[in-house]
Parts: sequence; structure tokens; C-alpha cells
Amino acid sequence: MIKSACGLDCYDACSIVSDNGKLKGGEDGFTNGALCSILNKQLHQAPRIDTPTIDGVEVSMDEALDAVAKVLDSDALLYRGSGNMGVMQEVSNLLFKELNATIATGSLCDGAGDAGIRDGRGVNRVLTPEHIDKAEVVVVWGRNIETTNSHLMPYLKNKKLIVIDPIATSLAKKADIHLQIRPRSDFYLATLLTRFVIMQDMQVPNDLADVDDFYDFSRGFRIKLLIKHIGVNADEIAKVVEMLNHQKVVHLVGVGVQKYSIGASVLRGIDALCVTLGHYGKEGCGVSYLGDSKLGLDNPFALKSKTTSKVNTAFSDYKSVLIQGANPAHSMPNSNHVIKELKGVENLIYFGTYPNETSALAKIVIPSKSFLEKSDVRLSYSDYSIKAMHPIIDNPNALSEYEFTQALYRRLGFEGLQEEQYYLTHWLDQGIDGVSPEAKNMLEFDEFEFIDELDDEFENIRNLTDIKKIKEEMVESDYWLITPKAKHSINSQFVRSHDIEVHSILGFKEGQEIEVSSEYGAVEGVVKINDDLRSDCIAIGANVEGVNRLTPPIVSDEGESACYQEIKVKIQ
Repeated sequence: MIKSACGLDCYDACSIVSDNGKLKGGEDGFTNGALCSILNKQLHQAPRIDTPTIDGVEVSMDEALDAVAKVLDSDALLYRGSGNMGVMQEVSNLLFKELNATIATGSLCDGAGDAGIRDGRGVNRVLTPEHIDKAEVVVVWGRNIETTNSHLMPYLKNKKLIVIDPIATSLAKKADIHLQIRPRSDFYLATLLTRFVIMQDMQVPNDLADVDDFYDFSRGFRIKLLIKHIGVNADEIAKVVEMLNHQKVVHLVGVGVQKYSIGASVLRGIDALCVTLGHYGKEGCGVSYLGDSKLGLDNPFALKSKTTSKVNTAFSDYKSVLIQGANPAHSMPNSNHVIKELKGVENLIYFGTYPNETSALAKIVIPSKSFLEKSDVRLSYSDYSIKAMHPIIDNPNALSEYEFTQALYRRLGFEGLQEEQYYLTHWLDQGIDGVSPEAKNMLEFDEFEFIDELDDEFENIRNLTDIKKIKEEMVESDYWLITPKAKHSINSQFVRSHDIEVHSILGFKEGQEIEVSSEYGAVEGVVKINDDLRSDCIAIGANVEGVNRLTPPIVSDEGESACYQEIKVKIQ
């Protein structure tokens, strides 16, 4: 029997056990013996890269590594994905530091929201399931827990529940209140709710600095215009304000709310609402976003180096590019342009586990081990755990990140790389009984700083002067694009789809072939009728082939994050 942890990129960070080769969930924490469908059904069925190749021809591992060593120099770029959450992924930073080469930084996921939380309260901490369990009211804000965080569901039982989401998820249908808001209106909703809280003097702490200034800022938006823009009615707003008037309220916020240029402001707005109600620094209260799993820990791979943006990387500026565990040809915004850039790289190297759109473009392909085949350490942005990951399956035909880095160190004559166990022990020894020391600081934060300005060029709401203009915007022929996570996939890994979800009111038929387009490109797919959507929205999952031909290559105002949903699309 081998005890380990799941390395897939999700909130839960489940413990796993291999009993004579059969996987099951660990009994510790909140996994409770269960495994998700991705690990249980899909992981072993997905096609693997099992042989190194150069220009499509099978070669030995030594030949492939020799070829990589010949082309890596200071004019190289490392572009790393995050589908596997083991800390040893980052060991390749040491190699690129020695090369004096460039590393792509930023986020395709959560960077804007993280920046917003840090701007407001100084630090981005995790709220554990046990803490969430102590809440009286839970606000699920743009987060489909049953898809992305299923092991949290038992902790929501017997709570008053508010769901804020443009999609009527199954959880929304069970909620006491569901605000089916217009996409990209989350900041305006949070600001409106905070304004009403201050107006009614509901639990507002007496020592809260700058709250009056924030109230003055919020008054710059006309209430009737905001309500129309958000796409709800005044009675719904009043019910939410009333339900928030409890002592213990937790907001569970998803990454979808910050896939915009103003993504940082969205999280600052939600934080402001909670702080104004006194829902901070005590049990059963706070905002739970993607916490920083490395917070307070010493990271031996965090080195100063040359960097470039991960959102709109100019791949063709580099002679050699190492793609490690990523699929930018699918996952990056404006993928038509990304593919063109990748084709312009003289030496494109793919080091990964699964074949995909990017590996098909690579000159050199080297198979990497999955998290079931190597030693690693799994941190968690859900419960502060630090879990050792042990090899369950033997795979002599692939390399771990450490083995790959070690092989190139030797070929290039570099020194200073420690033994693998040194790094593993370094991470594990920072925990106390398998838990990060930051767990004890969970409820602490710096003095809160309210937002006092918003520069929103995409939707200049402050300059709208009449409700008629809002109505005209709401009935125009373009549709908001929503790019949610898929239940049985991790972005482009595992199950793919061609489904384009639309409301039946648009007049399309189930199974009909349609084309969705934006200024950046087009994607063809098959209609899936979903009347749980707002009629002004189209949902195309992150696992749909070609979805990012539609998305914009812009970087968020803060946090160096992708803005996948800062776009409207057309249907043919």
C-alpha cells in the first residue's frame, strides 16, 4: 500500500492510496475515500507520449536530451503549465537561471484576482473547509463547486445559500437566492451591495478606515443604472442585503469573475463588501479565493531571472523554446496568433505527458512522468496541507522534471544542483504535522485599503446617463462569452468537446452546427441547448477545441493575468 496525493490542478488536493495497484481516496482531510471522475476514469485512458522524437522520428532518450542541450542557451525561453501541481515542476527554473535565459511569468488563471486581494488586505490566504463549515451564510460567487471543488459540498449543508452566477448551476437551483447577473458586472454588484450596507449602517465596524471615502466613490454610480446594468431587480438586491446581515458569512469566489481587465478590482470590491459588514478576522467569515499555497514557505526555485508575459508571449522572438507541461496552442488567448508564433520558433521543444496541439508543432518531444510516476510534494490552496507524493507506477520511458533538469545540467557542465531528496525534504520539513505554518495565520490580514477609482474602458458605466442606453446595450446582437471549466477535464487535458451552449430563445436547434466568431478568429461547434444560461451569453468550455481562437490577448490591469471573457462574440 502506497500513500500519496493527487497532483491535478484543482482546489481539493486529495490524498490517494494505491492498494495493490488500485487507486482510492485517502481517509484524511475531506477526500473521505472518494476520487473524482478525472482521476478515476480518465487519467489512465488518455493517450500518452511514450517515446522521444526529433522531427517526428523516434530516437533514444539520450539522443533527444543531447539535441536539447545543443540548442539551449541565453536566447531560450521556458514556458511552463500548471496542470500538475507538484512543487518539483519549478526545478527547471534553476536550469534557465544558469543559462541566463528567459522564463514566462504571469497567469492564465487567477493572477488578477490574487492581485486584487493583495491590494486590499495585503495578503492572499486560504480559508479551509473546516472554517467554511462554521459559516451561517455562504455566498457562492461565480464558482461551480460541484465541478471544480466537489469535496467541499458536504460543508455547505444546512447553510443559507446565495449563488451569484450568469449560469443557473445545479447549486444555484438549490440556493435560497440566485442572482443571475450579467457577465462582467460583479464589481458593480459588490459596490452596490456595499453602498446599501453603509446606507443602512449594518454592522459596519466603527474603526474601519476610509469607509466614508469608499461610500463617496460608490455614489458616483447611479443606483437605477447599476441595477439595470447588472441585470437584476431591486427586490433581489434587497433580499441579498438582508441575508448578508448575519454574523458569519463566507464568500466562495471563482476565477471566472476576474477573467477581465478589471479582474483585480472585482476581488477588491467583494472584499470591501465583507470588510464593511465586519465579516473578517473571525470564525466562519471571509473571502475564499485561490489562496497562495506557497505563502510563508521558502521556495528554493524562486530566483530572479529574465521574464516575459505568459499571456501574450512572443515565442518567435526566441531561438529555442521549451514548453514544459503546457499546451499554449490551445490554452493561451488568441490561439490563431499563438500557433503562428510557435511555428516561427527554430527549436520548439515539448516536455510533457500527453500529446496535444503544441506537441504536434514541436521539433523535439520528450515524454514526462505523470504525478503517479515520480516523487514530489503537493501543496494546497484549499487546506494548507503539505503532502508527500510517491511513485505508484514505474515508467522507465519518461523523465520527471528533476531528472530532465539533472540530465541537462550534466550535458551543459553546470554545477550546483542538489540531490532530488534535498529539495523534497526542504519542502516537507517546512510543515508542522503535514500542515503549513500559515494555517495559524488564516484569519489575519493587514489594515484594509478600499478601492477609490476604477478605469473601465470596456464598459464606461460611470459615463452612462440614461437607462435607455443600458437597454440598448442589453439587446444588441453580440453575446457575452463565458469559458467555464468542464466537469471531466483539466482545461485541455483529457475529455475534449465541440459543444457550444446557447439559450433556446436564440432559435437554434440541439445538434445544429454553428460558427462563433470574434475579432480574433472563429470556432465551429455543435449547439447544446442550455436554458440555465442567460440569453445574452454563450458558454464554451475550456476543453472545447478552438475556444481560444475567440479570446483576446490582453493582460489584466493588475496581476499579469489573461482576460478570456473580455470579449463579445457573434453567431452564424
